[in-house]
Amino acid sequence: MLKPQFPKLSVFETFKTKREQLTGEAIRQRHIISHLAKEDSSTLTTRTAIAQNIAKKNNLLWKNIYSGVFRDLDEILIPLDIVVEAGRLPLKRGPKALQESGMPHYQLTTKGLLVALSIDDFDQKDSVLDEFLSKAEIKEKEFADVVKTLVKISPKFTYSMFEVYVRAFCEGKLKNLLPFTISKFQEVSDNAFAIQNELLTGFTTLSKSKKFDVLKFFSKFT
Repeated sequence: MLKPQFPKLSVFETFKTKREQLTGEAIRQRHIISHLAKEDSSTLTTRTAIAQNIAKKNNLLWKNIYSGVFRDLDEILIPLDIVVEAGRLPLKRGPKALQESGMPHYQLTTKGLLVALSIDDFDQKDSVLDEFLSKAEIKEKEFADVVKTLVKISPKFTYSMFEVYVRAFCEGKLKNLLPFTISKFQEVSDNAFAIQNELLTGFTTLSKSKKFDVLKFFSKFT
């Protein structure tokens, strides 16, 4: 099988006939990125450890997943600078060449942290957000400050921003994930944030009783 000319991140990829169902590749890449976002131990971030973690969560044999994990790392996530090799663990057993070179272990880049924030079922977003904002290429300081404020009052909305942004990259609407800028959000938001802005602006002009009525209305959908 020929390698794709351009690696493509597949964390939002679904089956053509089942648009609500993620493909196996999408699920696997989500697991890899989520696992690396949680773990920093070198022994838990090798290809084997990642495959074993995915297998355990899905009641599968890790050896059946290993080749997919290997391919995702070497052909997709590393070329896209989402994951990098963090070092090598010395081995006393196995093929001589592998003993000499060691077993690679991996970590997320700043881009990888951004992708982790876009994964809806990843449950450690807050700590990853702090790390991302401390490292990210964010041109506008006020943008980072607003994100920190928004995540305190509306985490679901805040993380939906990252999902919209990364999904646009996966669909080819963005050439690069970084630098992280307001103008890029404006390009890919598909009017979603304009609607939010209209709602917030209008809400601030309401009387106290009207605000209560609106909040009561929206509470029916939560």
